[in-house]
Amino acid sequence: MPFISKRSGIRLLLVTLTISASGSVLAQEQNPSDPSIVVNGVRTAGPEIKGVISARNGDKMKVTSTDGTNTIVAFNDATQIKAAGGLLGINSRKLAPDALLNGLPVTIKTVQVGDRQSDDSLVATQISFRNTDLKTATMIRNGTSQRFEEQAAATESLRGRMGDIDKYNIKSTTNVHFDTGKAVLSAEDKAALCSTANQAQATENALMLVVGYTDSTGGDDFNQELSEKRAARVINYLQQACGWKPYRMLTPTGMAKADPLASNDTPEGKAQNRRVAVNILVSKSVDGL
Repeated sequence: MPFISKRSGIRLLLVTLTISASGSVLAQEQNPSDPSIVVNGVRTAGPEIKGVISARNGDKMKVTSTDGTNTIVAFNDATQIKAAGGLLGINSRKLAPDALLNGLPVTIKTVQVGDRQSDDSLVATQISFRNTDLKTATMIRNGTSQRFEEQAAATESLRGRMGDIDKYNIKSTTNVHFDTGKAVLSAEDKAALCSTANQAQATENALMLVVGYTDSTGGDDFNQELSEKRAARVINYLQQACGWKPYRMLTPTGMAKADPLASNDTPEGKAQNRRVAVNILVSKSVDGL
């Protein structure tokens, strides 16, 4: 049964979600002797860069870390670009440079070439990210008619919105529930999701944050993937059936068995914990106007 409640505990979660770096990446490096990675300089080991792609121009991109630091990183044909699914990065696949979208959390292994003070001094040997993060970035891109410059601005604006959670009011939280080990929405839950979307549509500047959870049944890896799958199922239904726009959706996540609503020691408590929380947020600066 779905229900709506306000929960102060979501504030801590939102802070941790503030453009989180991608997790569970692969650690395979390029051959150190690969000459194509060196550009007019000596090849030395570079730093590992974690952050969000905030701009891109040709074969260069700007990566913004969680502390606001911007780093310019170049890439070329020798750069490995990989997406991985699940907590441990299994089911990886190689991708082309067009997968490097604005708003995508990435982990980048680099080499240092040329002058360390130059913006061109770092070249990526490997760029890794999660399939779920790529899916979200793709939905944001496809959900708008903006060109590159406008999309870059939209991405930066979205990051800025989450920079200070105290600027937001949590209007409501709708929970939909699942059977053990499943990610299938019931007819009742589908109706509740569209009802929530309709209510949020009537609220100016409302944003959604979708978070998936599990009970304590099963291992950590399985529950992490299951919680992500449940969150993705809810997002797909909200966008495809309920008409909620992708650019009004904050980055979703799966929290596995963390933050339970009830005790996992009873069947009734586990049933409450097998859920996806749909949180409606509004900026305090415009709330009530």
